[in-house]
Amino acid sequence: MLTVVLAGLRGRWASFVGGFTALALGVGLVTVMGLGLSATVGADERAPVRFADSPVVVQGQDRLAVEVRRGPGTAVTTAPLDRPQPVDAELLRELRARWTVTTTTSGAPDAVGVDGPADQVRALVTRLTGDRNRVLTGPDRRAVDPEAARDARALVTLNALLGTAGGVTAFVSVFVVASTFAFSVALRRREYGLLRTAGATPGQVRRLLLAEATAVGVLASAAGCLLGAWGAPRLARALVDGGIAPPWFTITTSGTSWPYHAAFWTGVTVAVAGALAASRRAGRIGPTAALREADVDADALPRGRALCGAALLLGGLALLTWTYATDPAELLKRKTYTTLPMPLITGVALLSPALVRPMARAVRLPERLSGATGMLVRENSAAAVRRTAAVAAPVLVTVALAGTLLGTVGAARAAESARQPAGAPTSLFVRDGAEALVKYGARAVSGGAAAGAVPGGLDDRSIVVTEEFERHRVGDTVEIWRADGSGPVRLRVAGVLPRGAGGNEPLVTPANAPGVLDQASTGASAGAGPAGGGSQTRLGLVLVLGIALLYTVIALANTLLMATSARGPELASLRLVGATRAQILRVVAYESLLATALGAVLGLAVCALCLGTLGAGLAALGAPVRPDLPWAALGAAGAVCATVAAAGAVLPAWRLTR
Repeated sequence: MLTVVLAGLRGRWASFVGGFTALALGVGLVTVMGLGLSATVGADERAPVRFADSPVVVQGQDRLAVEVRRGPGTAVTTAPLDRPQPVDAELLRELRARWTVTTTTSGAPDAVGVDGPADQVRALVTRLTGDRNRVLTGPDRRAVDPEAARDARALVTLNALLGTAGGVTAFVSVFVVASTFAFSVALRRREYGLLRTAGATPGQVRRLLLAEATAVGVLASAAGCLLGAWGAPRLARALVDGGIAPPWFTITTSGTSWPYHAAFWTGVTVAVAGALAASRRAGRIGPTAALREADVDADALPRGRALCGAALLLGGLALLTWTYATDPAELLKRKTYTTLPMPLITGVALLSPALVRPMARAVRLPERLSGATGMLVRENSAAAVRRTAAVAAPVLVTVALAGTLLGTVGAARAAESARQPAGAPTSLFVRDGAEALVKYGARAVSGGAAAGAVPGGLDDRSIVVTEEFERHRVGDTVEIWRADGSGPVRLRVAGVLPRGAGGNEPLVTPANAPGVLDQASTGASAGAGPAGGGSQTRLGLVLVLGIALLYTVIALANTLLMATSARGPELASLRLVGATRAQILRVVAYESLLATALGAVLGLAVCALCLGTLGAGLAALGAPVRPDLPWAALGAAGAVCATVAAAGAVLPAWRLTR
């Protein structure tokens, strides 16, 4: 068996190049994402900056402590403040009387450096303030650096981005590798028929194909791990340059082994799993297949594939409908709009052999293709269903992902701009019942800026809440603590914002948002935040969609190189009946373009379904926004796919017709 496998790999190396490349790239990307996640989780402690020369730092109260009910008694629960309160004045006087004290701000400082013994400083702080003020030593002194909170938020964002990119990589790599092996089996029907004629059993044919997949998987996974080790530091530099990662962030390729193990064994598993379904089909090929010459695909959609595709499509539709019916705001969350299209895409791709034949015959070609060339293009595409579907499937993936991701993000931004008044970010603390303390992200706005949400206006004694608040009826009274821990303050509910669609942040005036600038300067600062976040989001989407487009290019080139290289007798027959070389090249080019267009249409159908549901959800949330397809991005992706497809078909055809 091993001899046959190695001989097959040597003799048919061109058939495995695409699968090897796609798998090596996938393993490389998974390795990079794993190394990146490892770097974010195990990031080295940064040296203190603000009080680098002080052995001890005393910080003002940085947590709000509130008494809540716990069973029959009570307990104190805490929540972090946005900014610490000033160090107690009496404590500051005692510290200055005993040791050298360093401050970095004018006025009442939120933290000071103390050049004194840590145990003595801690004893003084405990005696005078209890647990209101904290004593920090060693690496913990970095907690008072302004960059510490920003870097922590950046690492959280980076974790989410790398996780999303890793998930898309895994999905697309499984998709491409599985379709590559399936199409390879379709092209090798006669070869498997000859093996059956020579006495090979169905089990031996299946084991042969799985052994080939395992060999390709091991080699490609090893190459992918090396590729990931090379690319990880370069990705870190790109993330830093794009403002997603902190300036000090790096990815080391040594010191941790789990990303390599995870990527390697994932690659081998993907290769074997991708070939498993194809091996079952190969085992069902009978000896008579060796005598077949027809290129018409009569059994392009087996019953198992049809049932699986229908189940995924119906399941995806049910999940989309359920999300819209139960919680429309969920449609705007990253995990939801990233994963919801995947079962729909996979279901449509599995059913594509049944879809492309009627679509190819129904398409109206341009006037210049109305003669024999147009007839050949249309009928060849409809007859060779496997080839047409194999070309359309990766285009479907790219178009559907690009349309849904970019369309959803654009709609979410528009909804937020339409529904949420411009304002500076702040925080509020509210009791949830009697048992918990909840911290809400809020916005400080002027009464006029909130007029759209509050017909009667917003003043210093009122608040606009969301439906998530326990008390959310107009006229109710809500007890809150401000961002600096001051309070409690009782505010009247002046308006209620529905959940989601940018209306998920309560609104207060600057008087209830300590530390926020006056409203005149708030507009500028508020606009800067979304702008920065928008650029980071765009860079993240470019990374995710770039992965999908790269896989599509590999899949298109591999499929068309394999398919066109196997059409030697067909192209020779066309030459015998009088077709010129230029006519033949035009036929294969137009066939590839037609298959690409069919994939784009199927992808647009998935986009329309997802974005249509999102539009209905936004309407239910009261957001006057209609999601639009990102035509510029889709046009660019379609142009790349069409160019690669035409080149992948014309180059081998040009060689065969010399």
